[in-house]
Amino acid sequence: MTSVFIHNFGCRVNQAEAFDWTNQLIECGLFLERDWRRAEIIVVNSCALTGRAEADVRQFLRRVKKDAPQAKIIVTGCLTEKTKEELNKNIKPALIIPNALKNDLAAEVTRLSDGVKREVGPRFFRSRALIKVQDGCDARCTFCIIPSLRGSGRSVPLEIIKSKVERAVEQGYNEVVLAGIHLCAYGQDLSPKKSLLELLSELVRVPGLSLLRLSSLDPRLLATELLELLVSENKICPHFHLSLQHAAPPVLKKMGRKSSAEEYLQILNFLRQRRPESNLGADIIVGFPGETEEDFIFLKNFLREAPLTYFHVFSYSPRSGTPAASWSQVNEAVKKERSEELRRLSREKNLAFRKSFLGCFLPAVVVKAKGLQIEALTSNYLRVVLENHNGLKPRQLIRTRITDVQTSITRGEVA
Repeated sequence: MTSVFIHNFGCRVNQAEAFDWTNQLIECGLFLERDWRRAEIIVVNSCALTGRAEADVRQFLRRVKKDAPQAKIIVTGCLTEKTKEELNKNIKPALIIPNALKNDLAAEVTRLSDGVKREVGPRFFRSRALIKVQDGCDARCTFCIIPSLRGSGRSVPLEIIKSKVERAVEQGYNEVVLAGIHLCAYGQDLSPKKSLLELLSELVRVPGLSLLRLSSLDPRLLATELLELLVSENKICPHFHLSLQHAAPPVLKKMGRKSSAEEYLQILNFLRQRRPESNLGADIIVGFPGETEEDFIFLKNFLREAPLTYFHVFSYSPRSGTPAASWSQVNEAVKKERSEELRRLSREKNLAFRKSFLGCFLPAVVVKAKGLQIEALTSNYLRVVLENHNGLKPRQLIRTRITDVQTSITRGEVA
C-alpha cells in the first residue's frame, strides 16, 4: 500500500484542503503515514504569506530531500505561484501543482502511487472536520500578496458545503470548522448571490452537528444580522478571530483598510456583552511602512483596552509586487522590539481570560488521546489537558471543568 504524508504550512484554508485530500486518498486505498521520513509520497501544501513562511517551507523541503530520498515530492500552495523555477532547480519535485489545480491533487497523488486499491487505512489525522467554503480575495490590501497567489474570491456552492458537513457528522465529527481566505465574503461571487449569514443559517440546522467554528473574520463585512446570529446560535462556537491588522488611523489608511478603531471596538464590545464567554482574537501587523512611535502607542493602548483575549502578532514582511513593499520600511530592530512588546501583552490578557474560567464547565472536543495524556479543545478555544481519563477518544464531545490555569497550560477534568 502506497504511503502518503501531507505537510501543511499556513492558514486554515490549507488545513481544510488537506482534510479533503485525506478523505479522498483513503477512499482510493492509500495509507496516510504519520512519519514523513517513511512516506513514499510527500505532499507539501506551502505558504508564502510572509518571508518567514517561505523560509520555513524551503527548510522543510531541504530536510525531505536529505532525510527521505525515497519519497516523491509534490509541492502545492502559494509558494508554487512565486518560485516554480527555483523549486524545479533546487528541489526537483515529482509534481508542482498550482493553486488553481489543487482540486486535482488527490487524483495526481493516486497516479503517482502504484494505482492499486487496497484495504482502507485508518483515519487518524483529524479530530475536527475542516471544510473549505471559500478561496481567494478581492480586498487588495496594500500589504497582502494573497490575491495575486490565490486569485479572486470563489465560493463553494452552499449545497456542496452542506453535503460535506452532513458527511462529517456521519463520520463521527462533533465539530466542523469552516475555512476561507475571505470567509465573510462568502457567496458574493455565486449566482444567485449568497452570504455567510445564509450559509450559517442553513448549516446550524444539520441534524447531529454539535459545534460549528469559524476561521478568520473580516470586521468590515460583519453586518448586524450576521453578528446577531453569531451571538444567538449556540452551535456556533464562541470563538471569533478578527483580521484587524492595526488600529491607528494613518496606518489603516495606508493599508487600504476602510475601517477604524471605533468600529472594531463596537464589534468587539457587542460580542463580549452578548456572549461573555467568547474568546476574541485578532491578527496584528507591527512595523508597517510609515508606522510611527505614536501609531504604535495608539495600537498598544487599543489592544490593552479592547476586550480581546489574544492576538497573533506579525512583524511586517515586504511581499514583492505589493504597493507597501516599495515604501520606506521600519527598522527591523524596531519591528522586533514592538512585536515582542505586543506578544507579552497578548500572553498577559490570555492568561487572565483563561483564569476567569476556573471552576467553570465548558463543552469540548477531544483532540488528542494518547495514554494518560488527553487534550480537549473547548467551544471557546481553550486547549485543556485532562489527566487520568482513560477511554476517551478523539472527536468525542465531553463536558469539562477547568481546574488549574498556568502560563503555558490549562488543566481540567471530565464533568
